[in-house]
Amino acid sequence: MEEVLSIIKNSYRGYGNYLWHEITHPSWTNYFYWLIGVSLFFFALELASPWRKEQATFRKDFWMDAFYMFSNFFLFSLVIYGAFSNVVVYFFTDLLTSIGITNLLAFEVMSWPIWAHLLIGFLVRDFVQWWVHRLLHRVPRLWGFHKVHHSVEQMGFAAHLRYHWMENVVYRGIEYIPLALIGISLRDFFIIHIFTLAVGHFNHSNFRLNIGPLKYIFNNPQMHIWHHAYDIPKERKYGVNFGITLSIWDYLFRTNYIPSDGRDIKLGFPGDEDFPETFVGQNTHGF
Repeated sequence: MEEVLSIIKNSYRGYGNYLWHEITHPSWTNYFYWLIGVSLFFFALELASPWRKEQATFRKDFWMDAFYMFSNFFLFSLVIYGAFSNVVVYFFTDLLTSIGITNLLAFEVMSWPIWAHLLIGFLVRDFVQWWVHRLLHRVPRLWGFHKVHHSVEQMGFAAHLRYHWMENVVYRGIEYIPLALIGISLRDFFIIHIFTLAVGHFNHSNFRLNIGPLKYIFNNPQMHIWHHAYDIPKERKYGVNFGITLSIWDYLFRTNYIPSDGRDIKLGFPGDEDFPETFVGQNTHGF
């Protein structure tokens, strides 16, 4: 127990120092300022060429979603996730050691060319996230948390990171083992994460871009808006278009659905008129 408490204490101290360093030391490897830069880029695109021209520049819940961006990636990690994840890794490693497994690596990708381990890390992570996303829609308890993301009524780039803090726990918890098995480095994870951040902002943005045949590989606003549609076919009651960064999984597993342009469709879910509208209310929802 003393060792666990030490892990928690060191996690708080370590992440607190990291966050302060991120804010006070801008650099090319600084996620805090990458988040700001990527967000400003897509906000500029929305201003210059909005897809839904009648939508307000600062759409409904814009500022709350902006707060969500920093809350989910910084405040949440500071308050809960850093310590929680380190304790879970401690017990998981202890469990493996007790059954004679001392090395989780299945194969060492870091000996491959840089493009190869970036590609395999990206594909593995995105495929796992696609299945987790389906799980969030399929399991009633998890759907209770995921409703926060689907409570968006007007789409914009910042809606990308409006989600319940429990989603961090679910996604990261399930991601850990496959990424540990292939030994992806922190540098690779950072590069992959920035790329997926940009694509995620793009998918939710009030911006239209014809990407041609690439739509069958990469997610895009015209596809993802149907994932947020209020009305979906009865035979697709668990949702459609689950792609995070790649759309190819939806086409392979036949969960794709783009019946029309979708620019002005109603967003949300049945019963969302009674869903909490405040940040605190949304983040206590699902329990």
